[in-house]
Amino acid sequence: MDIKRVGSQPSGKGPDEYFTGTVRIDPLFQAPDPARVAGASVTFEPGARTAWHTHPLGQTLIVTAGSGLAQRWGGPIEEIRPGDVVWFPPGEKHWHGAAPTTAMTHIAIQERLDGKPVDWLEKVSDEQYREAGIHNVNGRER
Repeated sequence: MDIKRVGSQPSGKGPDEYFTGTVRIDPLFQAPDPARVAGASVTFEPGARTAWHTHPLGQTLIVTAGSGLAQRWGGPIEEIRPGDVVWFPPGEKHWHGAAPTTAMTHIAIQERLDGKPVDWLEKVSDEQYREAGIHNVNGRER
């Protein structure tokens, strides 16, 4: 048994090359080999978001606070709220982050394939993100 005590793992800043805006990453767990799963609590300040990315074995998000947005490539921008559970299948290009005026926290869970949990791609442009502020989950103007 291994217990990670609260406060025993330092918070980190989301790296600028993979995130836009202020993002804090709090590690929760990383199972030792041969297991592959890892999880973190990620907090996005208003307007902050990931770059486009994929996960070789998929990703689950559990929204715990605030109001956020998520989008898969070619799909609509979806609003996500506390209690929502989001699944991105392996290889699905997507991004997620906070709403324009509200912070959002989620727990992110993903597995490593050959030691790699994520493939980072280009950043979500301000224009792409602005579309998120204009449309809600049904595509209607706010």
